[in-house]
Amino acid sequence: MSDKRLLPFSLLCELTFHCPLQCPYCSNSTSYLHWLKKELSTEEWIRVLKEAQKLGILQVYFSGGEPLVRKDLITLIRTAHDLGFYSNMSTGGTLIHKELLKKIKEAGLDSIQLSIQDSRPESADLISGGKQSFEKKIKAARLIVELEIPLGINVVIHRHNIERISEIIDFAANLGAQRLELANTQYYGWALLNRKMLLPSKNQVEKAAKEASRAKEKYKGKMEILFVIPDYYSPFPKPCMQGWGKIYMTVSADGTVLPCQSARDIRSLNFPNIRSDNLENIWWNSEAFNKFRGTDFLPEPCKSCPRKEIDFGGCRCQAYLLTADAAATDPACVYSPFHSIIERIIQENDSKGQPSSDTRFIYRNLKNSKALS
Repeated sequence: MSDKRLLPFSLLCELTFHCPLQCPYCSNSTSYLHWLKKELSTEEWIRVLKEAQKLGILQVYFSGGEPLVRKDLITLIRTAHDLGFYSNMSTGGTLIHKELLKKIKEAGLDSIQLSIQDSRPESADLISGGKQSFEKKIKAARLIVELEIPLGINVVIHRHNIERISEIIDFAANLGAQRLELANTQYYGWALLNRKMLLPSKNQVEKAAKEASRAKEKYKGKMEILFVIPDYYSPFPKPCMQGWGKIYMTVSADGTVLPCQSARDIRSLNFPNIRSDNLENIWWNSEAFNKFRGTDFLPEPCKSCPRKEIDFGGCRCQAYLLTADAAATDPACVYSPFHSIIERIIQENDSKGQPSSDTRFIYRNLKNSKALS
């Protein structure tokens, strides 16, 4: 397929699997232990960036794991800047200090997205694995604002913090965030393992949506607020990365090239690696990128649905994780023949009345990755 309308727009560079935090909602694969010793070198990442520019990509996002773990981060940011990319870094912030941040700014990074778990230190530290990270994150936010780097804040929403939506929004505003993403947990990777302890109730979601809507008006023109109803409580699924292999691509820390960061959990597909191919050939010609591109692959009822060009049948990863068939209609859709899977999950969750306060999480760490591999 060589339709020039499908030129990629954004590249996510997952620079490393290492992370000082252990968040149980992490969307990274639970088997990351296997790939720790296979991470790309500086030279390989520079080649990726050059190939991305040649392919026409305009935006580069650096993430992980924790990208600040990489000792060559400044070099990679400067390379992205020199190649003309808009660049953003997603970080937990616990490794930020002023001198490092100055170097990051001087290298040409355009913005930072800081991940904060909660507006309260006890619950924030609990969800991150008891690393006492809350104060470090606050200091990081203040340093980012002080150095006049545009700050976005990401807060993953789950049953243990969703009741504090308004408080979290005010907290982010006071830190100086220009953009706040209230990211309802997506149940892939570690989050899927912890779903029973993370999934909020329907009442919690409805209340949070109303509070987020009021806050958008309150902070209009001051801070952009994004709140999207989670898949499990929405009648229709969100579009799969705006369409599989349409505008996004991810290069994982070991060089695996993916249509989205969670795609490697689809075990029925073999994804190419940058060490044995180039981005341009992977984008246009690899089986993995063409497998679910467009709408021809869609089964009924998607094939006859007027929404098929809007949501493309939903998320391929979610379809695979819940039905074992990546081509299936996403169970999140009310018209999916597998929607009963979602209904059963919600019913089991809501039948308990108030959501459980159980916090016996399976944390994202090497010990648990080894046990799950």
